[in-house]
Amino acid sequence: MADTTVLLGYVEKLKAANADWVSDFKDARGEVTIIVPRGSITEVCRVLKLEHGFDMLADLCGADRGPEEDPRFEINYHLFSTKHFNRLRLKVLLSEDEPNVETVTGVWKTADWHERETYDMFGVIFDGHPDLRRILLPSDFDGHALRKDFPLRGYEPYSLS
Repeated sequence: MADTTVLLGYVEKLKAANADWVSDFKDARGEVTIIVPRGSITEVCRVLKLEHGFDMLADLCGADRGPEEDPRFEINYHLFSTKHFNRLRLKVLLSEDEPNVETVTGVWKTADWHERETYDMFGVIFDGHPDLRRILLPSDFDGHALRKDFPLRGYEPYSLS
């Protein structure tokens, strides 16, 4: 597990570069999560990759906090450095009314499939994505299966009577 003082240094470096890039941060159990405004995510990712060595997007995933929560969705970016072996998590919070965030495929090509999966399962739209379409479910599937308001048994195409 990394020394969190090193990871908190990245929070301070981002704040120094642009105070608007860090909405908040959490330091818990040896992990640091930086809350980034959705309009800044691509720029923050580019800076962390090019200037601070976070050269690998290990994972990008979505979460639905529930239809009663606002913001409803969160997008988590798990970054790793193959140079200094540190891990850092970025989080973007999105409302149900505006579930859009800019793609990071221009920073890491591997974001392509991660963003498509998040779109497919949660309905989050990645603006500027080169090929945003379903990746796991059929193209005619109705809804987004990992949303908390999606029926547990799915939608029945017919009724048993």
